[in-house]
Amino acid sequence: MTEKLMIAIPMAGHGTRLRPHTWSRPKPLLSLAGKTTLDYVLDQFNSVPSQFDVEYIFILGNMGDQIKEHMRQFHPDKKVHYVVQEVMRGQSDAIYLAREHLQGKMLMVYSDTLLETDLSFLAAESLDGVALVQPVPDPRRFGVASLNDAGRITHFVEKPSDITNNLAVVGFYYFKQAEALISAIEEQFERGTTLKGEYFLIDALNIMLEHGSQMRSELVGTWLDAGTVDAVLETNAYLLAKQNETLGAVESEDVHIVPPVFIHPTARVKNCVLGPNVTINAECDLEDVILRDSIIDEYSTIKRMVLERSLIGKHTNLTGQLTSMIIGDNSSYLQPGN
Repeated sequence: MTEKLMIAIPMAGHGTRLRPHTWSRPKPLLSLAGKTTLDYVLDQFNSVPSQFDVEYIFILGNMGDQIKEHMRQFHPDKKVHYVVQEVMRGQSDAIYLAREHLQGKMLMVYSDTLLETDLSFLAAESLDGVALVQPVPDPRRFGVASLNDAGRITHFVEKPSDITNNLAVVGFYYFKQAEALISAIEEQFERGTTLKGEYFLIDALNIMLEHGSQMRSELVGTWLDAGTVDAVLETNAYLLAKQNETLGAVESEDVHIVPPVFIHPTARVKNCVLGPNVTINAECDLEDVILRDSIIDEYSTIKRMVLERSLIGKHTNLTGQLTSMIIGDNSSYLQPGN
């Protein structure tokens, strides 16, 4: 007998830390090691026990149609409900907008959080909630979970001022009863508990704890981020190294590859040195290029360049001798004299 498990993924944020790429597409559709961030987010749920019938709830922003099209094309087997968050009022507001779909057991994860963890614990979980956590050297830019001697969570603190407690919450939660979370968010609204005009989920979780909810922490093995340019490049390198092979390797004497590298089968490369940590997506055309620690997105042409730590958008056309570039979709650059 199966039991329904709802998975809510807020993804309506503007992605300002990934400009200019997020001017033309939502952050979850940025490229990572041959797939999109969203594809890797969905991979996290492969270890959900088979007793659960999974349904997704995507809370979308103003470019949500691109997310819908991606799911139709690449994940047609998944059942997805779509909700639109037109005004950015915070994480709790995003979840509250999806309340009509939230009954019973649920997971919530942010769209730029990528984890390697085993969710098989859900089969026997009896507590009201679980927060996935990881110790970090400096927790002051994260939220942290405070535990009692029995290992139960007593309080959450957003961006603590000291580093005494370094157990950072990674943005991935389980709730036995979604209704309890929705009730806590409603109380958060009534109290007007905000930070810089936004309703943070941690404040709703603290209200749940105040009312007697029992929550524990669950350590994660690997926590990756895809929320900034540097984080995207680092996560790309990690995922390529884990694949431990050159995908779509080019058979040509004038192309030297330093693994790990992903090259889409439709990409064309000539007289290039590629790698390490390079992703080249579909229908790209590279000639006389040295490239490392970079992602080149679809339908881009690059000639006579040396690039490192670069994030190149779709449909770009670049010629010259720059060494690093962050450039969005549908852009061109021609160095004078080329």
